[in-house]
Amino acid sequence: MAITPIDIQQHQFKSQLLGYDKAAVDRFLELVADDLERLHLQQQQTREELARTQQELAQMRERESTLKQTLITAQKVTDELRDNARKEAEVIIADAQVRAEQIVREAEDRRIGLINEVQELKRQKVSFESGVRALVESHLRLLDLDALPLSRSAAAHDALQSASSLEDLVAGEGDHPSPSKREDEERDESSADPNS
Repeated sequence: MAITPIDIQQHQFKSQLLGYDKAAVDRFLELVADDLERLHLQQQQTREELARTQQELAQMRERESTLKQTLITAQKVTDELRDNARKEAEVIIADAQVRAEQIVREAEDRRIGLINEVQELKRQKVSFESGVRALVESHLRLLDLDALPLSRSAAAHDALQSASSLEDLVAGEGDHPSPSKREDEERDESSADPNS
């Protein structure tokens, strides 16, 4: 059974002959009661502080758990964001590579097309130069033939026939008379000349 300060203060001792000094016993009991009351108050305060401390500890543990959950959630979100960013970057890089390959392919096709165009122009240039050279040579032969007596040279007659064929191929050439017209003129001149 626990003894309280009130129990000590109200406790009555039996009186005996030649017993303790009652006043001294009462004073001592009062001191013991005061100390016991003080200890009792301290114990009560300690229990209250312990209860508050346990409550605060429980709250702090709850906060700690909440913070841990928050950190875990934040880590998951960060990981997801990082993964999404990496995947998006991979998609962008892949698209850029495809576009770059397409640009290179188009540039290569354009380069090959330009090379083909240049080669075609060179071929046309060579063909044009050959045609112009043949035309010039035929006109030079015609000029040389004009200096010969046409009626006395069968080779000249053949040259005129060749020149006539070339002139028919060249569009817009109207500076020289046709061979048939030239032959008619030569025949007229031959018939007019008694020495022929």
